[in-house]
Amino acid sequence: MSNSLTIAVLAGTTRQQRQSIKAAHYVAQFGTGLPDVQMIFVDPNDFNFPGDGNDPEGKDPRYSEITAKADAFFIVTPEYNHSFPGSLKRMLDSELENYIHKPVAIAGVSNGSWGGVRAVEALVTSVREMGLVATFTSAYFPRVQDSFDSHNQPVADQKDRIDKNIQRAYDELIWMAKVLKYGRDNLA
Repeated sequence: MSNSLTIAVLAGTTRQQRQSIKAAHYVAQFGTGLPDVQMIFVDPNDFNFPGDGNDPEGKDPRYSEITAKADAFFIVTPEYNHSFPGSLKRMLDSELENYIHKPVAIAGVSNGSWGGVRAVEALVTSVREMGLVATFTSAYFPRVQDSFDSHNQPVADQKDRIDKNIQRAYDELIWMAKVLKYGRDNLA
C-alpha cells in the first residue's frame, strides 16, 4: 500500500460573491505542505451538474474521475439559511459509488460568529448516507469576511487560530484516510 494520499478539497458553493472560496483555497494550500499528500481543488463552477441525483445525465466525467482518485475529501461549505448550498448537494449527489468508505472532513464558513456550524451539522447526515465517513473533527471559519485577505491568506491576527483549526481537521482526516484506504485495498 502506498503511503501517499490524494485529498480533494471541495468548495461548497457557486455563488458569485462567495467569501467561502477564500477559506477553501487556503485549506487546499495548507494541505500542499503536508507530507505524502497530493491535493486536488474542486470548484463547482468548473463543472456541470445539470440533473439531480445520481443519474448518468447528472454526472460530470471530470468530477467522477476526481472522486475515483481521491482517498479523502475536505468540504468547505458556507452556511446559507441554516444549511449548506444546493449547488454542493447537487455536486455530491452526482457521485455515490466513488465515496464508499472514504473519509470526509467538513469546514463551515459564515459571516457571523458561529462559523457555519449548522451547515456542518446538516452536511454530516447527508455525507454519511452517501457512504462517506465523516471525521469527528471539523473546522470553522466565523466572520470569514474579516479572516482572509484578497490573496486567500489569513489576516495576521487570525493566522494561528486558523492554522490550528485546519491542522486538527487534517490530522484526523489523514489518519482516517490511511485506515480506510488499507481497508478498501485489503479487506473484502
